[in-house]
Amino acid sequence: MTTLQAIVMAVLQGLTELFPVSSLGHAVILPRLLHWPIDQKAPDYLPYLVVMHLGTAIALFLFFWRDWLSFLMSIVSPSSPRSSADRRVFLMVVLATIPAVIVGTVARKILGDAFGSPMTAAIFLIVNGFILFAGDKIAGQSVGVLDQLNWKGALAIGVAQCLALIPGVSRSGATIVAGVVAGLQHKDAARFSFLMATPIILGATVHEAPALLKQGATLGGAALLSGVVAGIVAYISTAILMRYFNRHEFEALNPFAYYCWAAGAVSVALIALT
Repeated sequence: MTTLQAIVMAVLQGLTELFPVSSLGHAVILPRLLHWPIDQKAPDYLPYLVVMHLGTAIALFLFFWRDWLSFLMSIVSPSSPRSSADRRVFLMVVLATIPAVIVGTVARKILGDAFGSPMTAAIFLIVNGFILFAGDKIAGQSVGVLDQLNWKGALAIGVAQCLALIPGVSRSGATIVAGVVAGLQHKDAARFSFLMATPIILGATVHEAPALLKQGATLGGAALLSGVVAGIVAYISTAILMRYFNRHEFEALNPFAYYCWAAGAVSVALIALT
């Protein structure tokens, strides 16, 4: 992988990890469309992925640092006025991460191998569009706030997150849809989705670390640069999305559904013709 390719993929990661359009699907499709000979089994590819995802997780933590500080204070100072609500939201985040940890540990490689072809990812990108579109239609105009999320809703969001193990299905998209179907406003569903993303991405990074140590992998300049680029783009993407969901409630996911349909259909056609 060249430096330019690494930077392009980092920008793509920073954008699509948070926008509900599937970062994994784009990472599978784009190299195929551009005819980039990227070897995912190359010794320098895993460190590149790990650093890039770490940059994304750090960006999310920095954007929502007040939430994480509130969670910590709710445990350290349980008698503060907001402690009960903050502690409850934190427990919902923990509960929602459990399904992905279990399923990801057991089935991530199987699902990746089974659904990881560019054509399949492009088809599931179209499916992702239907998930986004149908979610808004089912939810209507939800009015619930994050403090009202119960354990059933949190668990449903966590189960929905497991769909992102299939390239083409967006993690943020599936969890935001599950959130609005559970009754949350789009902005609260997005906030919960992004809070969930931090431990999930960090956990995946830690999970891959032993493999890096075992292989004796070293971090090249391109990998470090990609991590910084992915982090900066992810921070900007989060700010844009939170601003968007604060201003748009009715059918807020529809534009992303239209994009997934168009991008998926064009990708299917181009892959079939080449």
